[in-house]
Amino acid sequence: MFGWTRTQAPQRMPELSAAWDGGVMTTRGHLAGTRVATAMGWRAVEALAAGDMVLTFDAGLQPLVEVRRDIFWTADAPVPAAYHSVFVPAGALGNASDLELLPDQGVLVESDAACDAYGDPFAVLPAKSLDGFCGIRRISPRMQIEIITLVFATEQVIYAEGGALLHCLRPILGLDELGAPRAGYDVIPPRDAAFLVDCMKVEAQRYGAGA
Repeated sequence: MFGWTRTQAPQRMPELSAAWDGGVMTTRGHLAGTRVATAMGWRAVEALAAGDMVLTFDAGLQPLVEVRRDIFWTADAPVPAAYHSVFVPAGALGNASDLELLPDQGVLVESDAACDAYGDPFAVLPAKSLDGFCGIRRISPRMQIEIITLVFATEQVIYAEGGALLHCLRPILGLDELGAPRAGYDVIPPRDAAFLVDCMKVEAQRYGAGA
């Protein structure tokens, strides 16, 4: 199984939203309009429902067990900079079309540096750590955006917009699951992610120069 898998003690899913001056902010999930690969072809996430089959990176087609819907921002105040979304231009992450991601959305990338550091060329990074790589940048998001969270029985990585690989967390663990080992994806901590992205920038420059 690819994608930074290892057996470890389970972790509870972080909260997906937080309150701030009356606004509701979701830091993971997919913006409405994002297309993902399914058994029915490329479909917008807002058109999906529990039971639909979605193509995953490691496990082929897998059924959705739940589709959660949230509104990104409901306050009259501007969205704080820390919650600005991440604009991914076409081609930056294998995506055929421009893609907008929430800042803490996990993204699976392939890198020689990850292989050197961790023994696996694939690593999951928070989208915000990719700021400055291949034209990726933070942007002020639109307000009142619907956010769709796709939930599988286990953690998965799915295909979005023609080739970007996005991480989907598993549901919050029940008490009966605490202490049980699991195989899943580890999201690299911010400092390590920043270093890895710097290495990826060097790799991109080297390959772009034909070396």
